Amino acid sequence: MITMPPEWSPHAATWMGYPRAAYPGTGIHDDEARNAWSAVANAISEHELLHMLVHPEDQRHAEKTLAGAIARHEAIIDDAWLRDSGPTFVLDAQLLTAIDWTFNGWGDHTAFAWDCDDAVASQIADWSGARHIRSTLVNEGGGIHVNGQGQVLLTETVQRDPHRNPNWSREDIETEIHARLGTHEAIWLPRGLYRDYLDHGTRGHVDIVACFTPASSTVLLHQQLNSDHPDWPLFDELAVTLKDSGLDVLPVPAPTTLRDHRDWVDYSYINHYVLNGAVIMPSFNDPHDDRAREILTEVYPGRAIIPIDARVLFALGGGVHCITQQQPASESVII
Repeated sequence: MITMPPEWSPHAATWMGYPRAAYPGTGIHDDEARNAWSAVANAISEHELLHMLVHPEDQRHAEKTLAGAIARHEAIIDDAWLRDSGPTFVLDAQLLTAIDWTFNGWGDHTAFAWDCDDAVASQIADWSGARHIRSTLVNEGGGIHVNGQGQVLLTETVQRDPHRNPNWSREDIETEIHARLGTHEAIWLPRGLYRDYLDHGTRGHVDIVACFTPASSTVLLHQQLNSDHPDWPLFDELAVTLKDSGLDVLPVPAPTTLRDHRDWVDYSYINHYVLNGAVIMPSFNDPHDDRAREILTEVYPGRAIIPIDARVLFALGGGVHCITQQQPASESVII
């Protein structure tokens, strides 16, 4: 029986990729990107094994910024959003299995190269000792969230994106998702955050707007409180969808910061990462950081809540959750 354990289940390890460079036009320097990724990786490595994919040309930089406990793997990668290019790990009767979704650069929604990243999942499967299953569905790890009770959150503008899966019906997509994850109920959100639809965005990844919690019927939902921001009406729209599916909604207020030098921001505390004994929480030097920490402390009792400044990550198009991928603990593979 295939199952995708929820993120708060025990991990054998976390997988990440080391950034090659910052993107032009973001105002972020290469070293800022490397330091931002490394801050997350170093914090995780204090709680569980961390595997980092590093391009051969970036080994010198990685040696300077990464903690010595981190296992480095030389790999030809284009980018470092490993939640999306890496595999989704599931268990099949305790056999570790790596689901290798087809990756096409978020529906070819980026000016940057991504061809090498489509090969990353199979390489990680080899390194982890997992059975490898290739899926023909274009999908990314940031586009799904499970509760371990058979439900999965999806977004109409991601899996049903005509630039991703033009010939797949909703039924086709659900059949494939359920077969690969061991789920049986798909909850479709109509859309994601505003900025995610601008250049180089994912067109609505769920992991920045909503996520399940260990209280399996409760979903954390991003709530923009300022009516000037284009995401202000989104909370009510998504809350209806979630409540109609029998779920309880716990609002998480967005940071008070509304814009950066480019546009409206998509700063979100939903994009946190749950690991063994801790939660890496994105922080923004914002008055709402403390409230978000209080909420996560209540939702994940017994885990240390570790705030890490995520403004550089979000300026580059993602967050803490987007750069991490959990490998669940299993009886058949020990790392």
